Amino acid sequence: MAPKSRSYQISAIPITVFGHLLFIAVTTLVLVWLLKFREGLAFESANKLKIFNVSSFALRIPSLSSETASYLCFYMICGGPIVLACISLLLCRHFNLFQLPPSHLQLHPLLMVIGFILMAGEAIMAYKSTPSRRDIQVQKAVHLTLQTIALGCGIFGIVVIFKFHDETNMPDMVTLHSWLGMIAICLFGLQYLLGFFSYVFPGAESYSRAAYLPWHTFGGLLILFLAICTAEMGLLQKFLSLFLTRSQEALIVNFIGLLLFLFAVAVALTVVLPRY
Repeated sequence: MAPKSRSYQISAIPITVFGHLLFIAVTTLVLVWLLKFREGLAFESANKLKIFNVSSFALRIPSLSSETASYLCFYMICGGPIVLACISLLLCRHFNLFQLPPSHLQLHPLLMVIGFILMAGEAIMAYKSTPSRRDIQVQKAVHLTLQTIALGCGIFGIVVIFKFHDETNMPDMVTLHSWLGMIAICLFGLQYLLGFFSYVFPGAESYSRAAYLPWHTFGGLLILFLAICTAEMGLLQKFLSLFLTRSQEALIVNFIGLLLFLFAVAVALTVVLPRY
């Protein structure tokens, strides 16, 4: 009996490239929306609409071995220059950001979309897109680093929105968007802890890790999809509250939502498809 043809199968590599391009596209659109069409936000401001932003924000990457650090740098550099070029072009040609105070940098949507959702998706794709195919420790280090960044951004994004509600005397946790967002960040934190204690320190037995791996993978995808659904609801909520119609801002908001959906599809395909 002749073997079945596998010509219909594709590898995960082109899908991960597509996912990285979507990362860049969503990042660019979010920056255009927040910097051009919104008035800017700050962690401390007399204008409470600006409390989605913060004056200064930094994340620290944990210390890594030289080999791991080199692979991590290679991975981040793949899309980094393009993102920086897009940001620089936007800042220089459209927004005159160099004339603005340094506190004007968008944050709740910036942190939750770019910092939380996109970073979490990149962390999931890291096992298929990192250069090292044989050293699983390198892939784990990249995955853990990006997930740590995503968790930090998600927590800080929640703090920012609670601060905004507190200073504007708005009730907390009244919309489905807020409920799903809190569920997503809590599940993400639980998933992070379970994965850390199972695979990093102190580490479970090999048979326990193998048995938990399918559930860890499924849980990661489920939480990512939940976070993206929450973001879509947030975009819709913002769309309706701003009474957007047929305008440039409306198109940008809609395309952010569409590209986030495509990003979820790309991440899911990356997980199920073989690397080569």
